[in-house]
Amino acid sequence: MTMTNPIFCAFDTPHIEKASDLANQLQGCLGGIKLGMEFFYAHGAEGYKAVAQFNQPIFLDLKLHDIPNTVAKAVKSLMPLAPQIMTVHTAGGPEMMRKASQAATEAAAELGVERPKLVGVTVLTSLDQDDLSAIGVDRDVEQQVLGLAKLAKESGLDGIVCSPKEISLIRQHLGDDFILVVPGIRPAGADIGDQKRVMTPKEAVDQGATLLVIGRPITQATDPAKSAQDILASMA
Repeated sequence: MTMTNPIFCAFDTPHIEKASDLANQLQGCLGGIKLGMEFFYAHGAEGYKAVAQFNQPIFLDLKLHDIPNTVAKAVKSLMPLAPQIMTVHTAGGPEMMRKASQAATEAAAELGVERPKLVGVTVLTSLDQDDLSAIGVDRDVEQQVLGLAKLAKESGLDGIVCSPKEISLIRQHLGDDFILVVPGIRPAGADIGDQKRVMTPKEAVDQGATLLVIGRPITQATDPAKSAQDILASMA
């Protein structure tokens, strides 16, 4: 997966008017738009379509995580929206990931739409070593991400979501043809907010990130389009 513009802007808002206005303002400035739980749970398919009408690729980030058949059926239910990227949780296990991948392939063929890239969430960027220990994970963060990434690839996923800190490790072990979607991206000098494992856009791309998920530095800027353009220029 090669992107001329690797920036996917996270629209973390429950307001359909704000999301639609941002999508309009940011036309031509992004690689795509990320719609997550907050927006989709508030507005569902109709909200998705309101944003998608501005002809930007959509990353539907619902982090599906349930028993294999339930996740497979959820993937099929979402396929008429034709997102470019979708997420599942790698913690759901290999069978769940395989079923999700198969469901995406089958539903895309049935509907005559492009199959979305399925990427697996590994360790959230809001978590650090203490957080992993608290939930009973004995491996350190990097080894946990690497283990889940290997499992995702073996299970038929197209890539993973990881923090910037694990990019080079994943590239070293899994090669260049595996999609790395990277949140926790903050331009130099920006507030890191609730993220704990962060990096600048240029650093992340130089290390091998495929897509960068950037939210507040763009959406909360006085001029979102200029902010997105400035971030893209900073990676040159």
